[in-house]
Amino acid sequence: MVMEEEETSQWKQAMINSTSGAISGAISRTVTSPLDVIKIRFQVQLEPTSSWNSLSRDLSKPSKYTGMFQATKDIFREEGIRGFWRGNVPALLMVMPYTAIQFTVLHKFKTIASGSSKTENHINLSPYLSYISGAVAGCAATVGSYPFDLLRTILASQGEPKVYPNMRSAFIDILRNRGFQGLYSGLSPTLVEIVPYAGLQFGTYDTFKRWAMAWNHVQSSTNTAAEESLSSFQLFLCGLAAGTCAKLVCHPLDVVKKRFQIEGLQRHPRYGARVEHRAYRNMFDGLRRILQMEGWAGLYKGIVPSTVKAAPAGAVTFVAYELTSDWLESILT
Repeated sequence: MVMEEEETSQWKQAMINSTSGAISGAISRTVTSPLDVIKIRFQVQLEPTSSWNSLSRDLSKPSKYTGMFQATKDIFREEGIRGFWRGNVPALLMVMPYTAIQFTVLHKFKTIASGSSKTENHINLSPYLSYISGAVAGCAATVGSYPFDLLRTILASQGEPKVYPNMRSAFIDILRNRGFQGLYSGLSPTLVEIVPYAGLQFGTYDTFKRWAMAWNHVQSSTNTAAEESLSSFQLFLCGLAAGTCAKLVCHPLDVVKKRFQIEGLQRHPRYGARVEHRAYRNMFDGLRRILQMEGWAGLYKGIVPSTVKAAPAGAVTFVAYELTSDWLESILT
């Protein structure tokens, strides 16, 4: 009887984690889609993003996008408001299973590490275990949802006129030209990126939460349970800081990933040169070639919209997850 109750409790907790993760991921992705589209346009652009870089490298071909505000204005003028949500359907199909898997694996790993399935006990984990938990969860989620990430990048990188009118046409073209393994193009740099990124995001989030709780304890005049609870605004700030830290460290690997994802695929000439098939032998070769041809600025193309997006994306994801999780627990328990 006790065994059955424990299994039911674990199943219920897994359902809460996966549902909360899927909902929080969908909300975050939809809210930050415009910044994601702008970021991808910069990352897949081979031409320099500034006139200074162009002159210093003796490259005369002008780039389509040179700044965040200019890119925003051009996308709106040429593609309308819908252009900022280009690729959002595969993005949602990617992010919902991604965050569902991520938070489920994260909770399971923390349960094993702490010896308790209660979320409130997980905050006492050491920083090292928090980082490792995030990295393991990120890897599992990446492998499970990667083809949708690939399709999202391809659809978001194209402007007008479209090369692929919808997700189905892009999917068929990838299978025809690259085979099944083409759906996992760029997976290696993605996994290399996601280990430090997810580790930093979840590890620093737990660290900032501990600091916030300590701050509440210092500020509180009475020793009550309220000291241990964080407000939605405090959770938002913790998520904001965690997302920003992770993105600043891992952005170059994200640029290489995007290049692998679109290599060999058609791209309208007005958006600049396309990435040729097998342009980079591997991740390290990609980093070296981008550094050689485009300079350090090339490795940080799209860093402004990426950072601007990462902060609210992390904040919205964590806050939506915690609120949804609490709501589901109040219903199911």
